[in-house]
Amino acid sequence: HGKFSYDGKRQLSKEIVEGTAKYVTLPEGGIGLDVGCGSGALTIACAKRNPQGRMVGIDRWGKEYASFSRQLCENNSDAESVQNTEFHQGDACKLDYPDEYFDAVTSNYVYHNITGVNKQELLRETLRVLKKGGTFAIHDIMSKARYGDMQKFVNELYNEGYEGVELIDTTDGMFMSKGEAHILGLRGSSLLIGKK
Repeated sequence: HGKFSYDGKRQLSKEIVEGTAKYVTLPEGGIGLDVGCGSGALTIACAKRNPQGRMVGIDRWGKEYASFSRQLCENNSDAESVQNTEFHQGDACKLDYPDEYFDAVTSNYVYHNITGVNKQELLRETLRVLKKGGTFAIHDIMSKARYGDMQKFVNELYNEGYEGVELIDTTDGMFMSKGEAHILGLRGSSLLIGKK
């Protein structure tokens, strides 16, 4: 039972962040975006793996996440001696960037928290700012109830010329077991990866 203690959950979140960051690759001088960066954990993990590029983390840091802030992200980045990050206020529903601006886009457990918005449209908005040839890795609770038919979405991306698109169930031992996912309320957790 100790596995589900606060430390257990922290360990799990570290595994998820590191596991998601593995799929984020930046070219020399490239720039990546982490949508809904929270405390900056994923932004920082991606920046560490890609010292040749830089990562931008955006979040609205709303009152429901009062403990998270831009300052906290910057402090966390400094604490890890990571220089190639920057953090800005931003809205996942309407990204303040032109089309095809980033070399990679990523996100971890963000979109399911955004109410009243079609989740596939949120994914589309994230992919809009991704350059042709850029990679994406988006981890969230992509249950049918929240996201609709994701297999159909994957097929649509393929038809539009995206490559290597996969929807990976991360509750099958990748990031957690089915039991852990159930206890932590994370059933349906999946990682959407691919290349534009």
